[in-house]
Amino acid sequence: MTEAYIVEAVRTPVGRRGGGLGAVHPADLGAHVLRELIARSGVDPAAVEDVVFGCLDTVGPQAGDIARTSWLAAGLPEEVPGVTIDRQCGSSQQALHFAAQGVLSGTQDLVVAGGTQNMTQIPIAFASRRAAEPLGLTQGPYAGSEGWRARYGDAPVNQFHGAQLIAEKWGISRRDMEEFALTSHRRAVRALDEGRFARETVAYGNVTADDGPRRDTTLEKMAGLRPVVEGGTITAACSSQVSDGAAALLIASERAVAEHGLTPRARIHHLSVRGEDPIRMLSAPIPATAHALKKTGLTLDAIDLVEINEAFAPVVLAWLKETGADPERVNVNGGAIALGHPLGATGARLMTTLLHELERTGGRYGLQTMCEGGGQANVTIIERL
Repeated sequence: MTEAYIVEAVRTPVGRRGGGLGAVHPADLGAHVLRELIARSGVDPAAVEDVVFGCLDTVGPQAGDIARTSWLAAGLPEEVPGVTIDRQCGSSQQALHFAAQGVLSGTQDLVVAGGTQNMTQIPIAFASRRAAEPLGLTQGPYAGSEGWRARYGDAPVNQFHGAQLIAEKWGISRRDMEEFALTSHRRAVRALDEGRFARETVAYGNVTADDGPRRDTTLEKMAGLRPVVEGGTITAACSSQVSDGAAALLIASERAVAEHGLTPRARIHHLSVRGEDPIRMLSAPIPATAHALKKTGLTLDAIDLVEINEAFAPVVLAWLKETGADPERVNVNGGAIALGHPLGATGARLMTTLLHELERTGGRYGLQTMCEGGGQANVTIIERL
């Protein structure tokens, strides 16, 4: 059976909005990790068969197939193509899936997967707003669709509403969410202080480490914030941070490993994606995880580490309630609430962190999942070698 291996994985620090990466062109963020990826792996860059990148809001500096632009901006061979994909927040996790599937199919041997996003320059949903306004169109991708309205009515379709629905459905209190958020910050600060991210991160200029974790945050400070949904319990404190960053991984076949003298670090054990209620939107990791475990025959007891994106605290808390997973194995170095969520790059960032943490702790299996717009979720399971 053909295997797909992760050979190398690297990321920039995740910069908070308006921070040290805010003025950097997103293609240059992508180029930075691509150069480092090639340098660390020692592979001939001309042997790479495709570059698959995730990115959302592909307007302005993020337009024009930023996967290709990033590769060329890195000074790498012109004969290597690139493609940019959008599965909302899961875009670069899906990029990893497409890269691995190319290898598993036997049609490709060496593929780069990753993503880049500068949310300081291009705020979330900027593309749909700016594209619609000059044309006199109703804002939003769903408004005006007769088929959508017939099926889902006029219910709000946005992540804040979805997060609030999850909190209510699973009985998650504001205090629960704030305690979870505080844990995320404390874990991230510990990881930074212990150098757990040092090996996976390549500094960009003077930006040498993630700057999102708040050392001085407290439950009292969080309690003073106003909800983002009127009458609700979701606040900025229990939401992911607006961020900038990039990440990339090199995926190789057995043949490429032999031909290029590479050392596999993990095997892709499972890839899948599932959908659920697009109004609640963010709860799809629950059925997606159940699907993945059923397909593989694994149980969560066999999974040493989990990275589930902290888009909002109730996403992870509901997942924990439904799966019964051990919280001590989940987001052990903090998550997007503390570290940030540069949309199109986060999937690759999570996998980069998961791989390195499995190596640090000696774990065997790692599972990654994340909620995505439209009520979707990818699941990737890797086996450390």
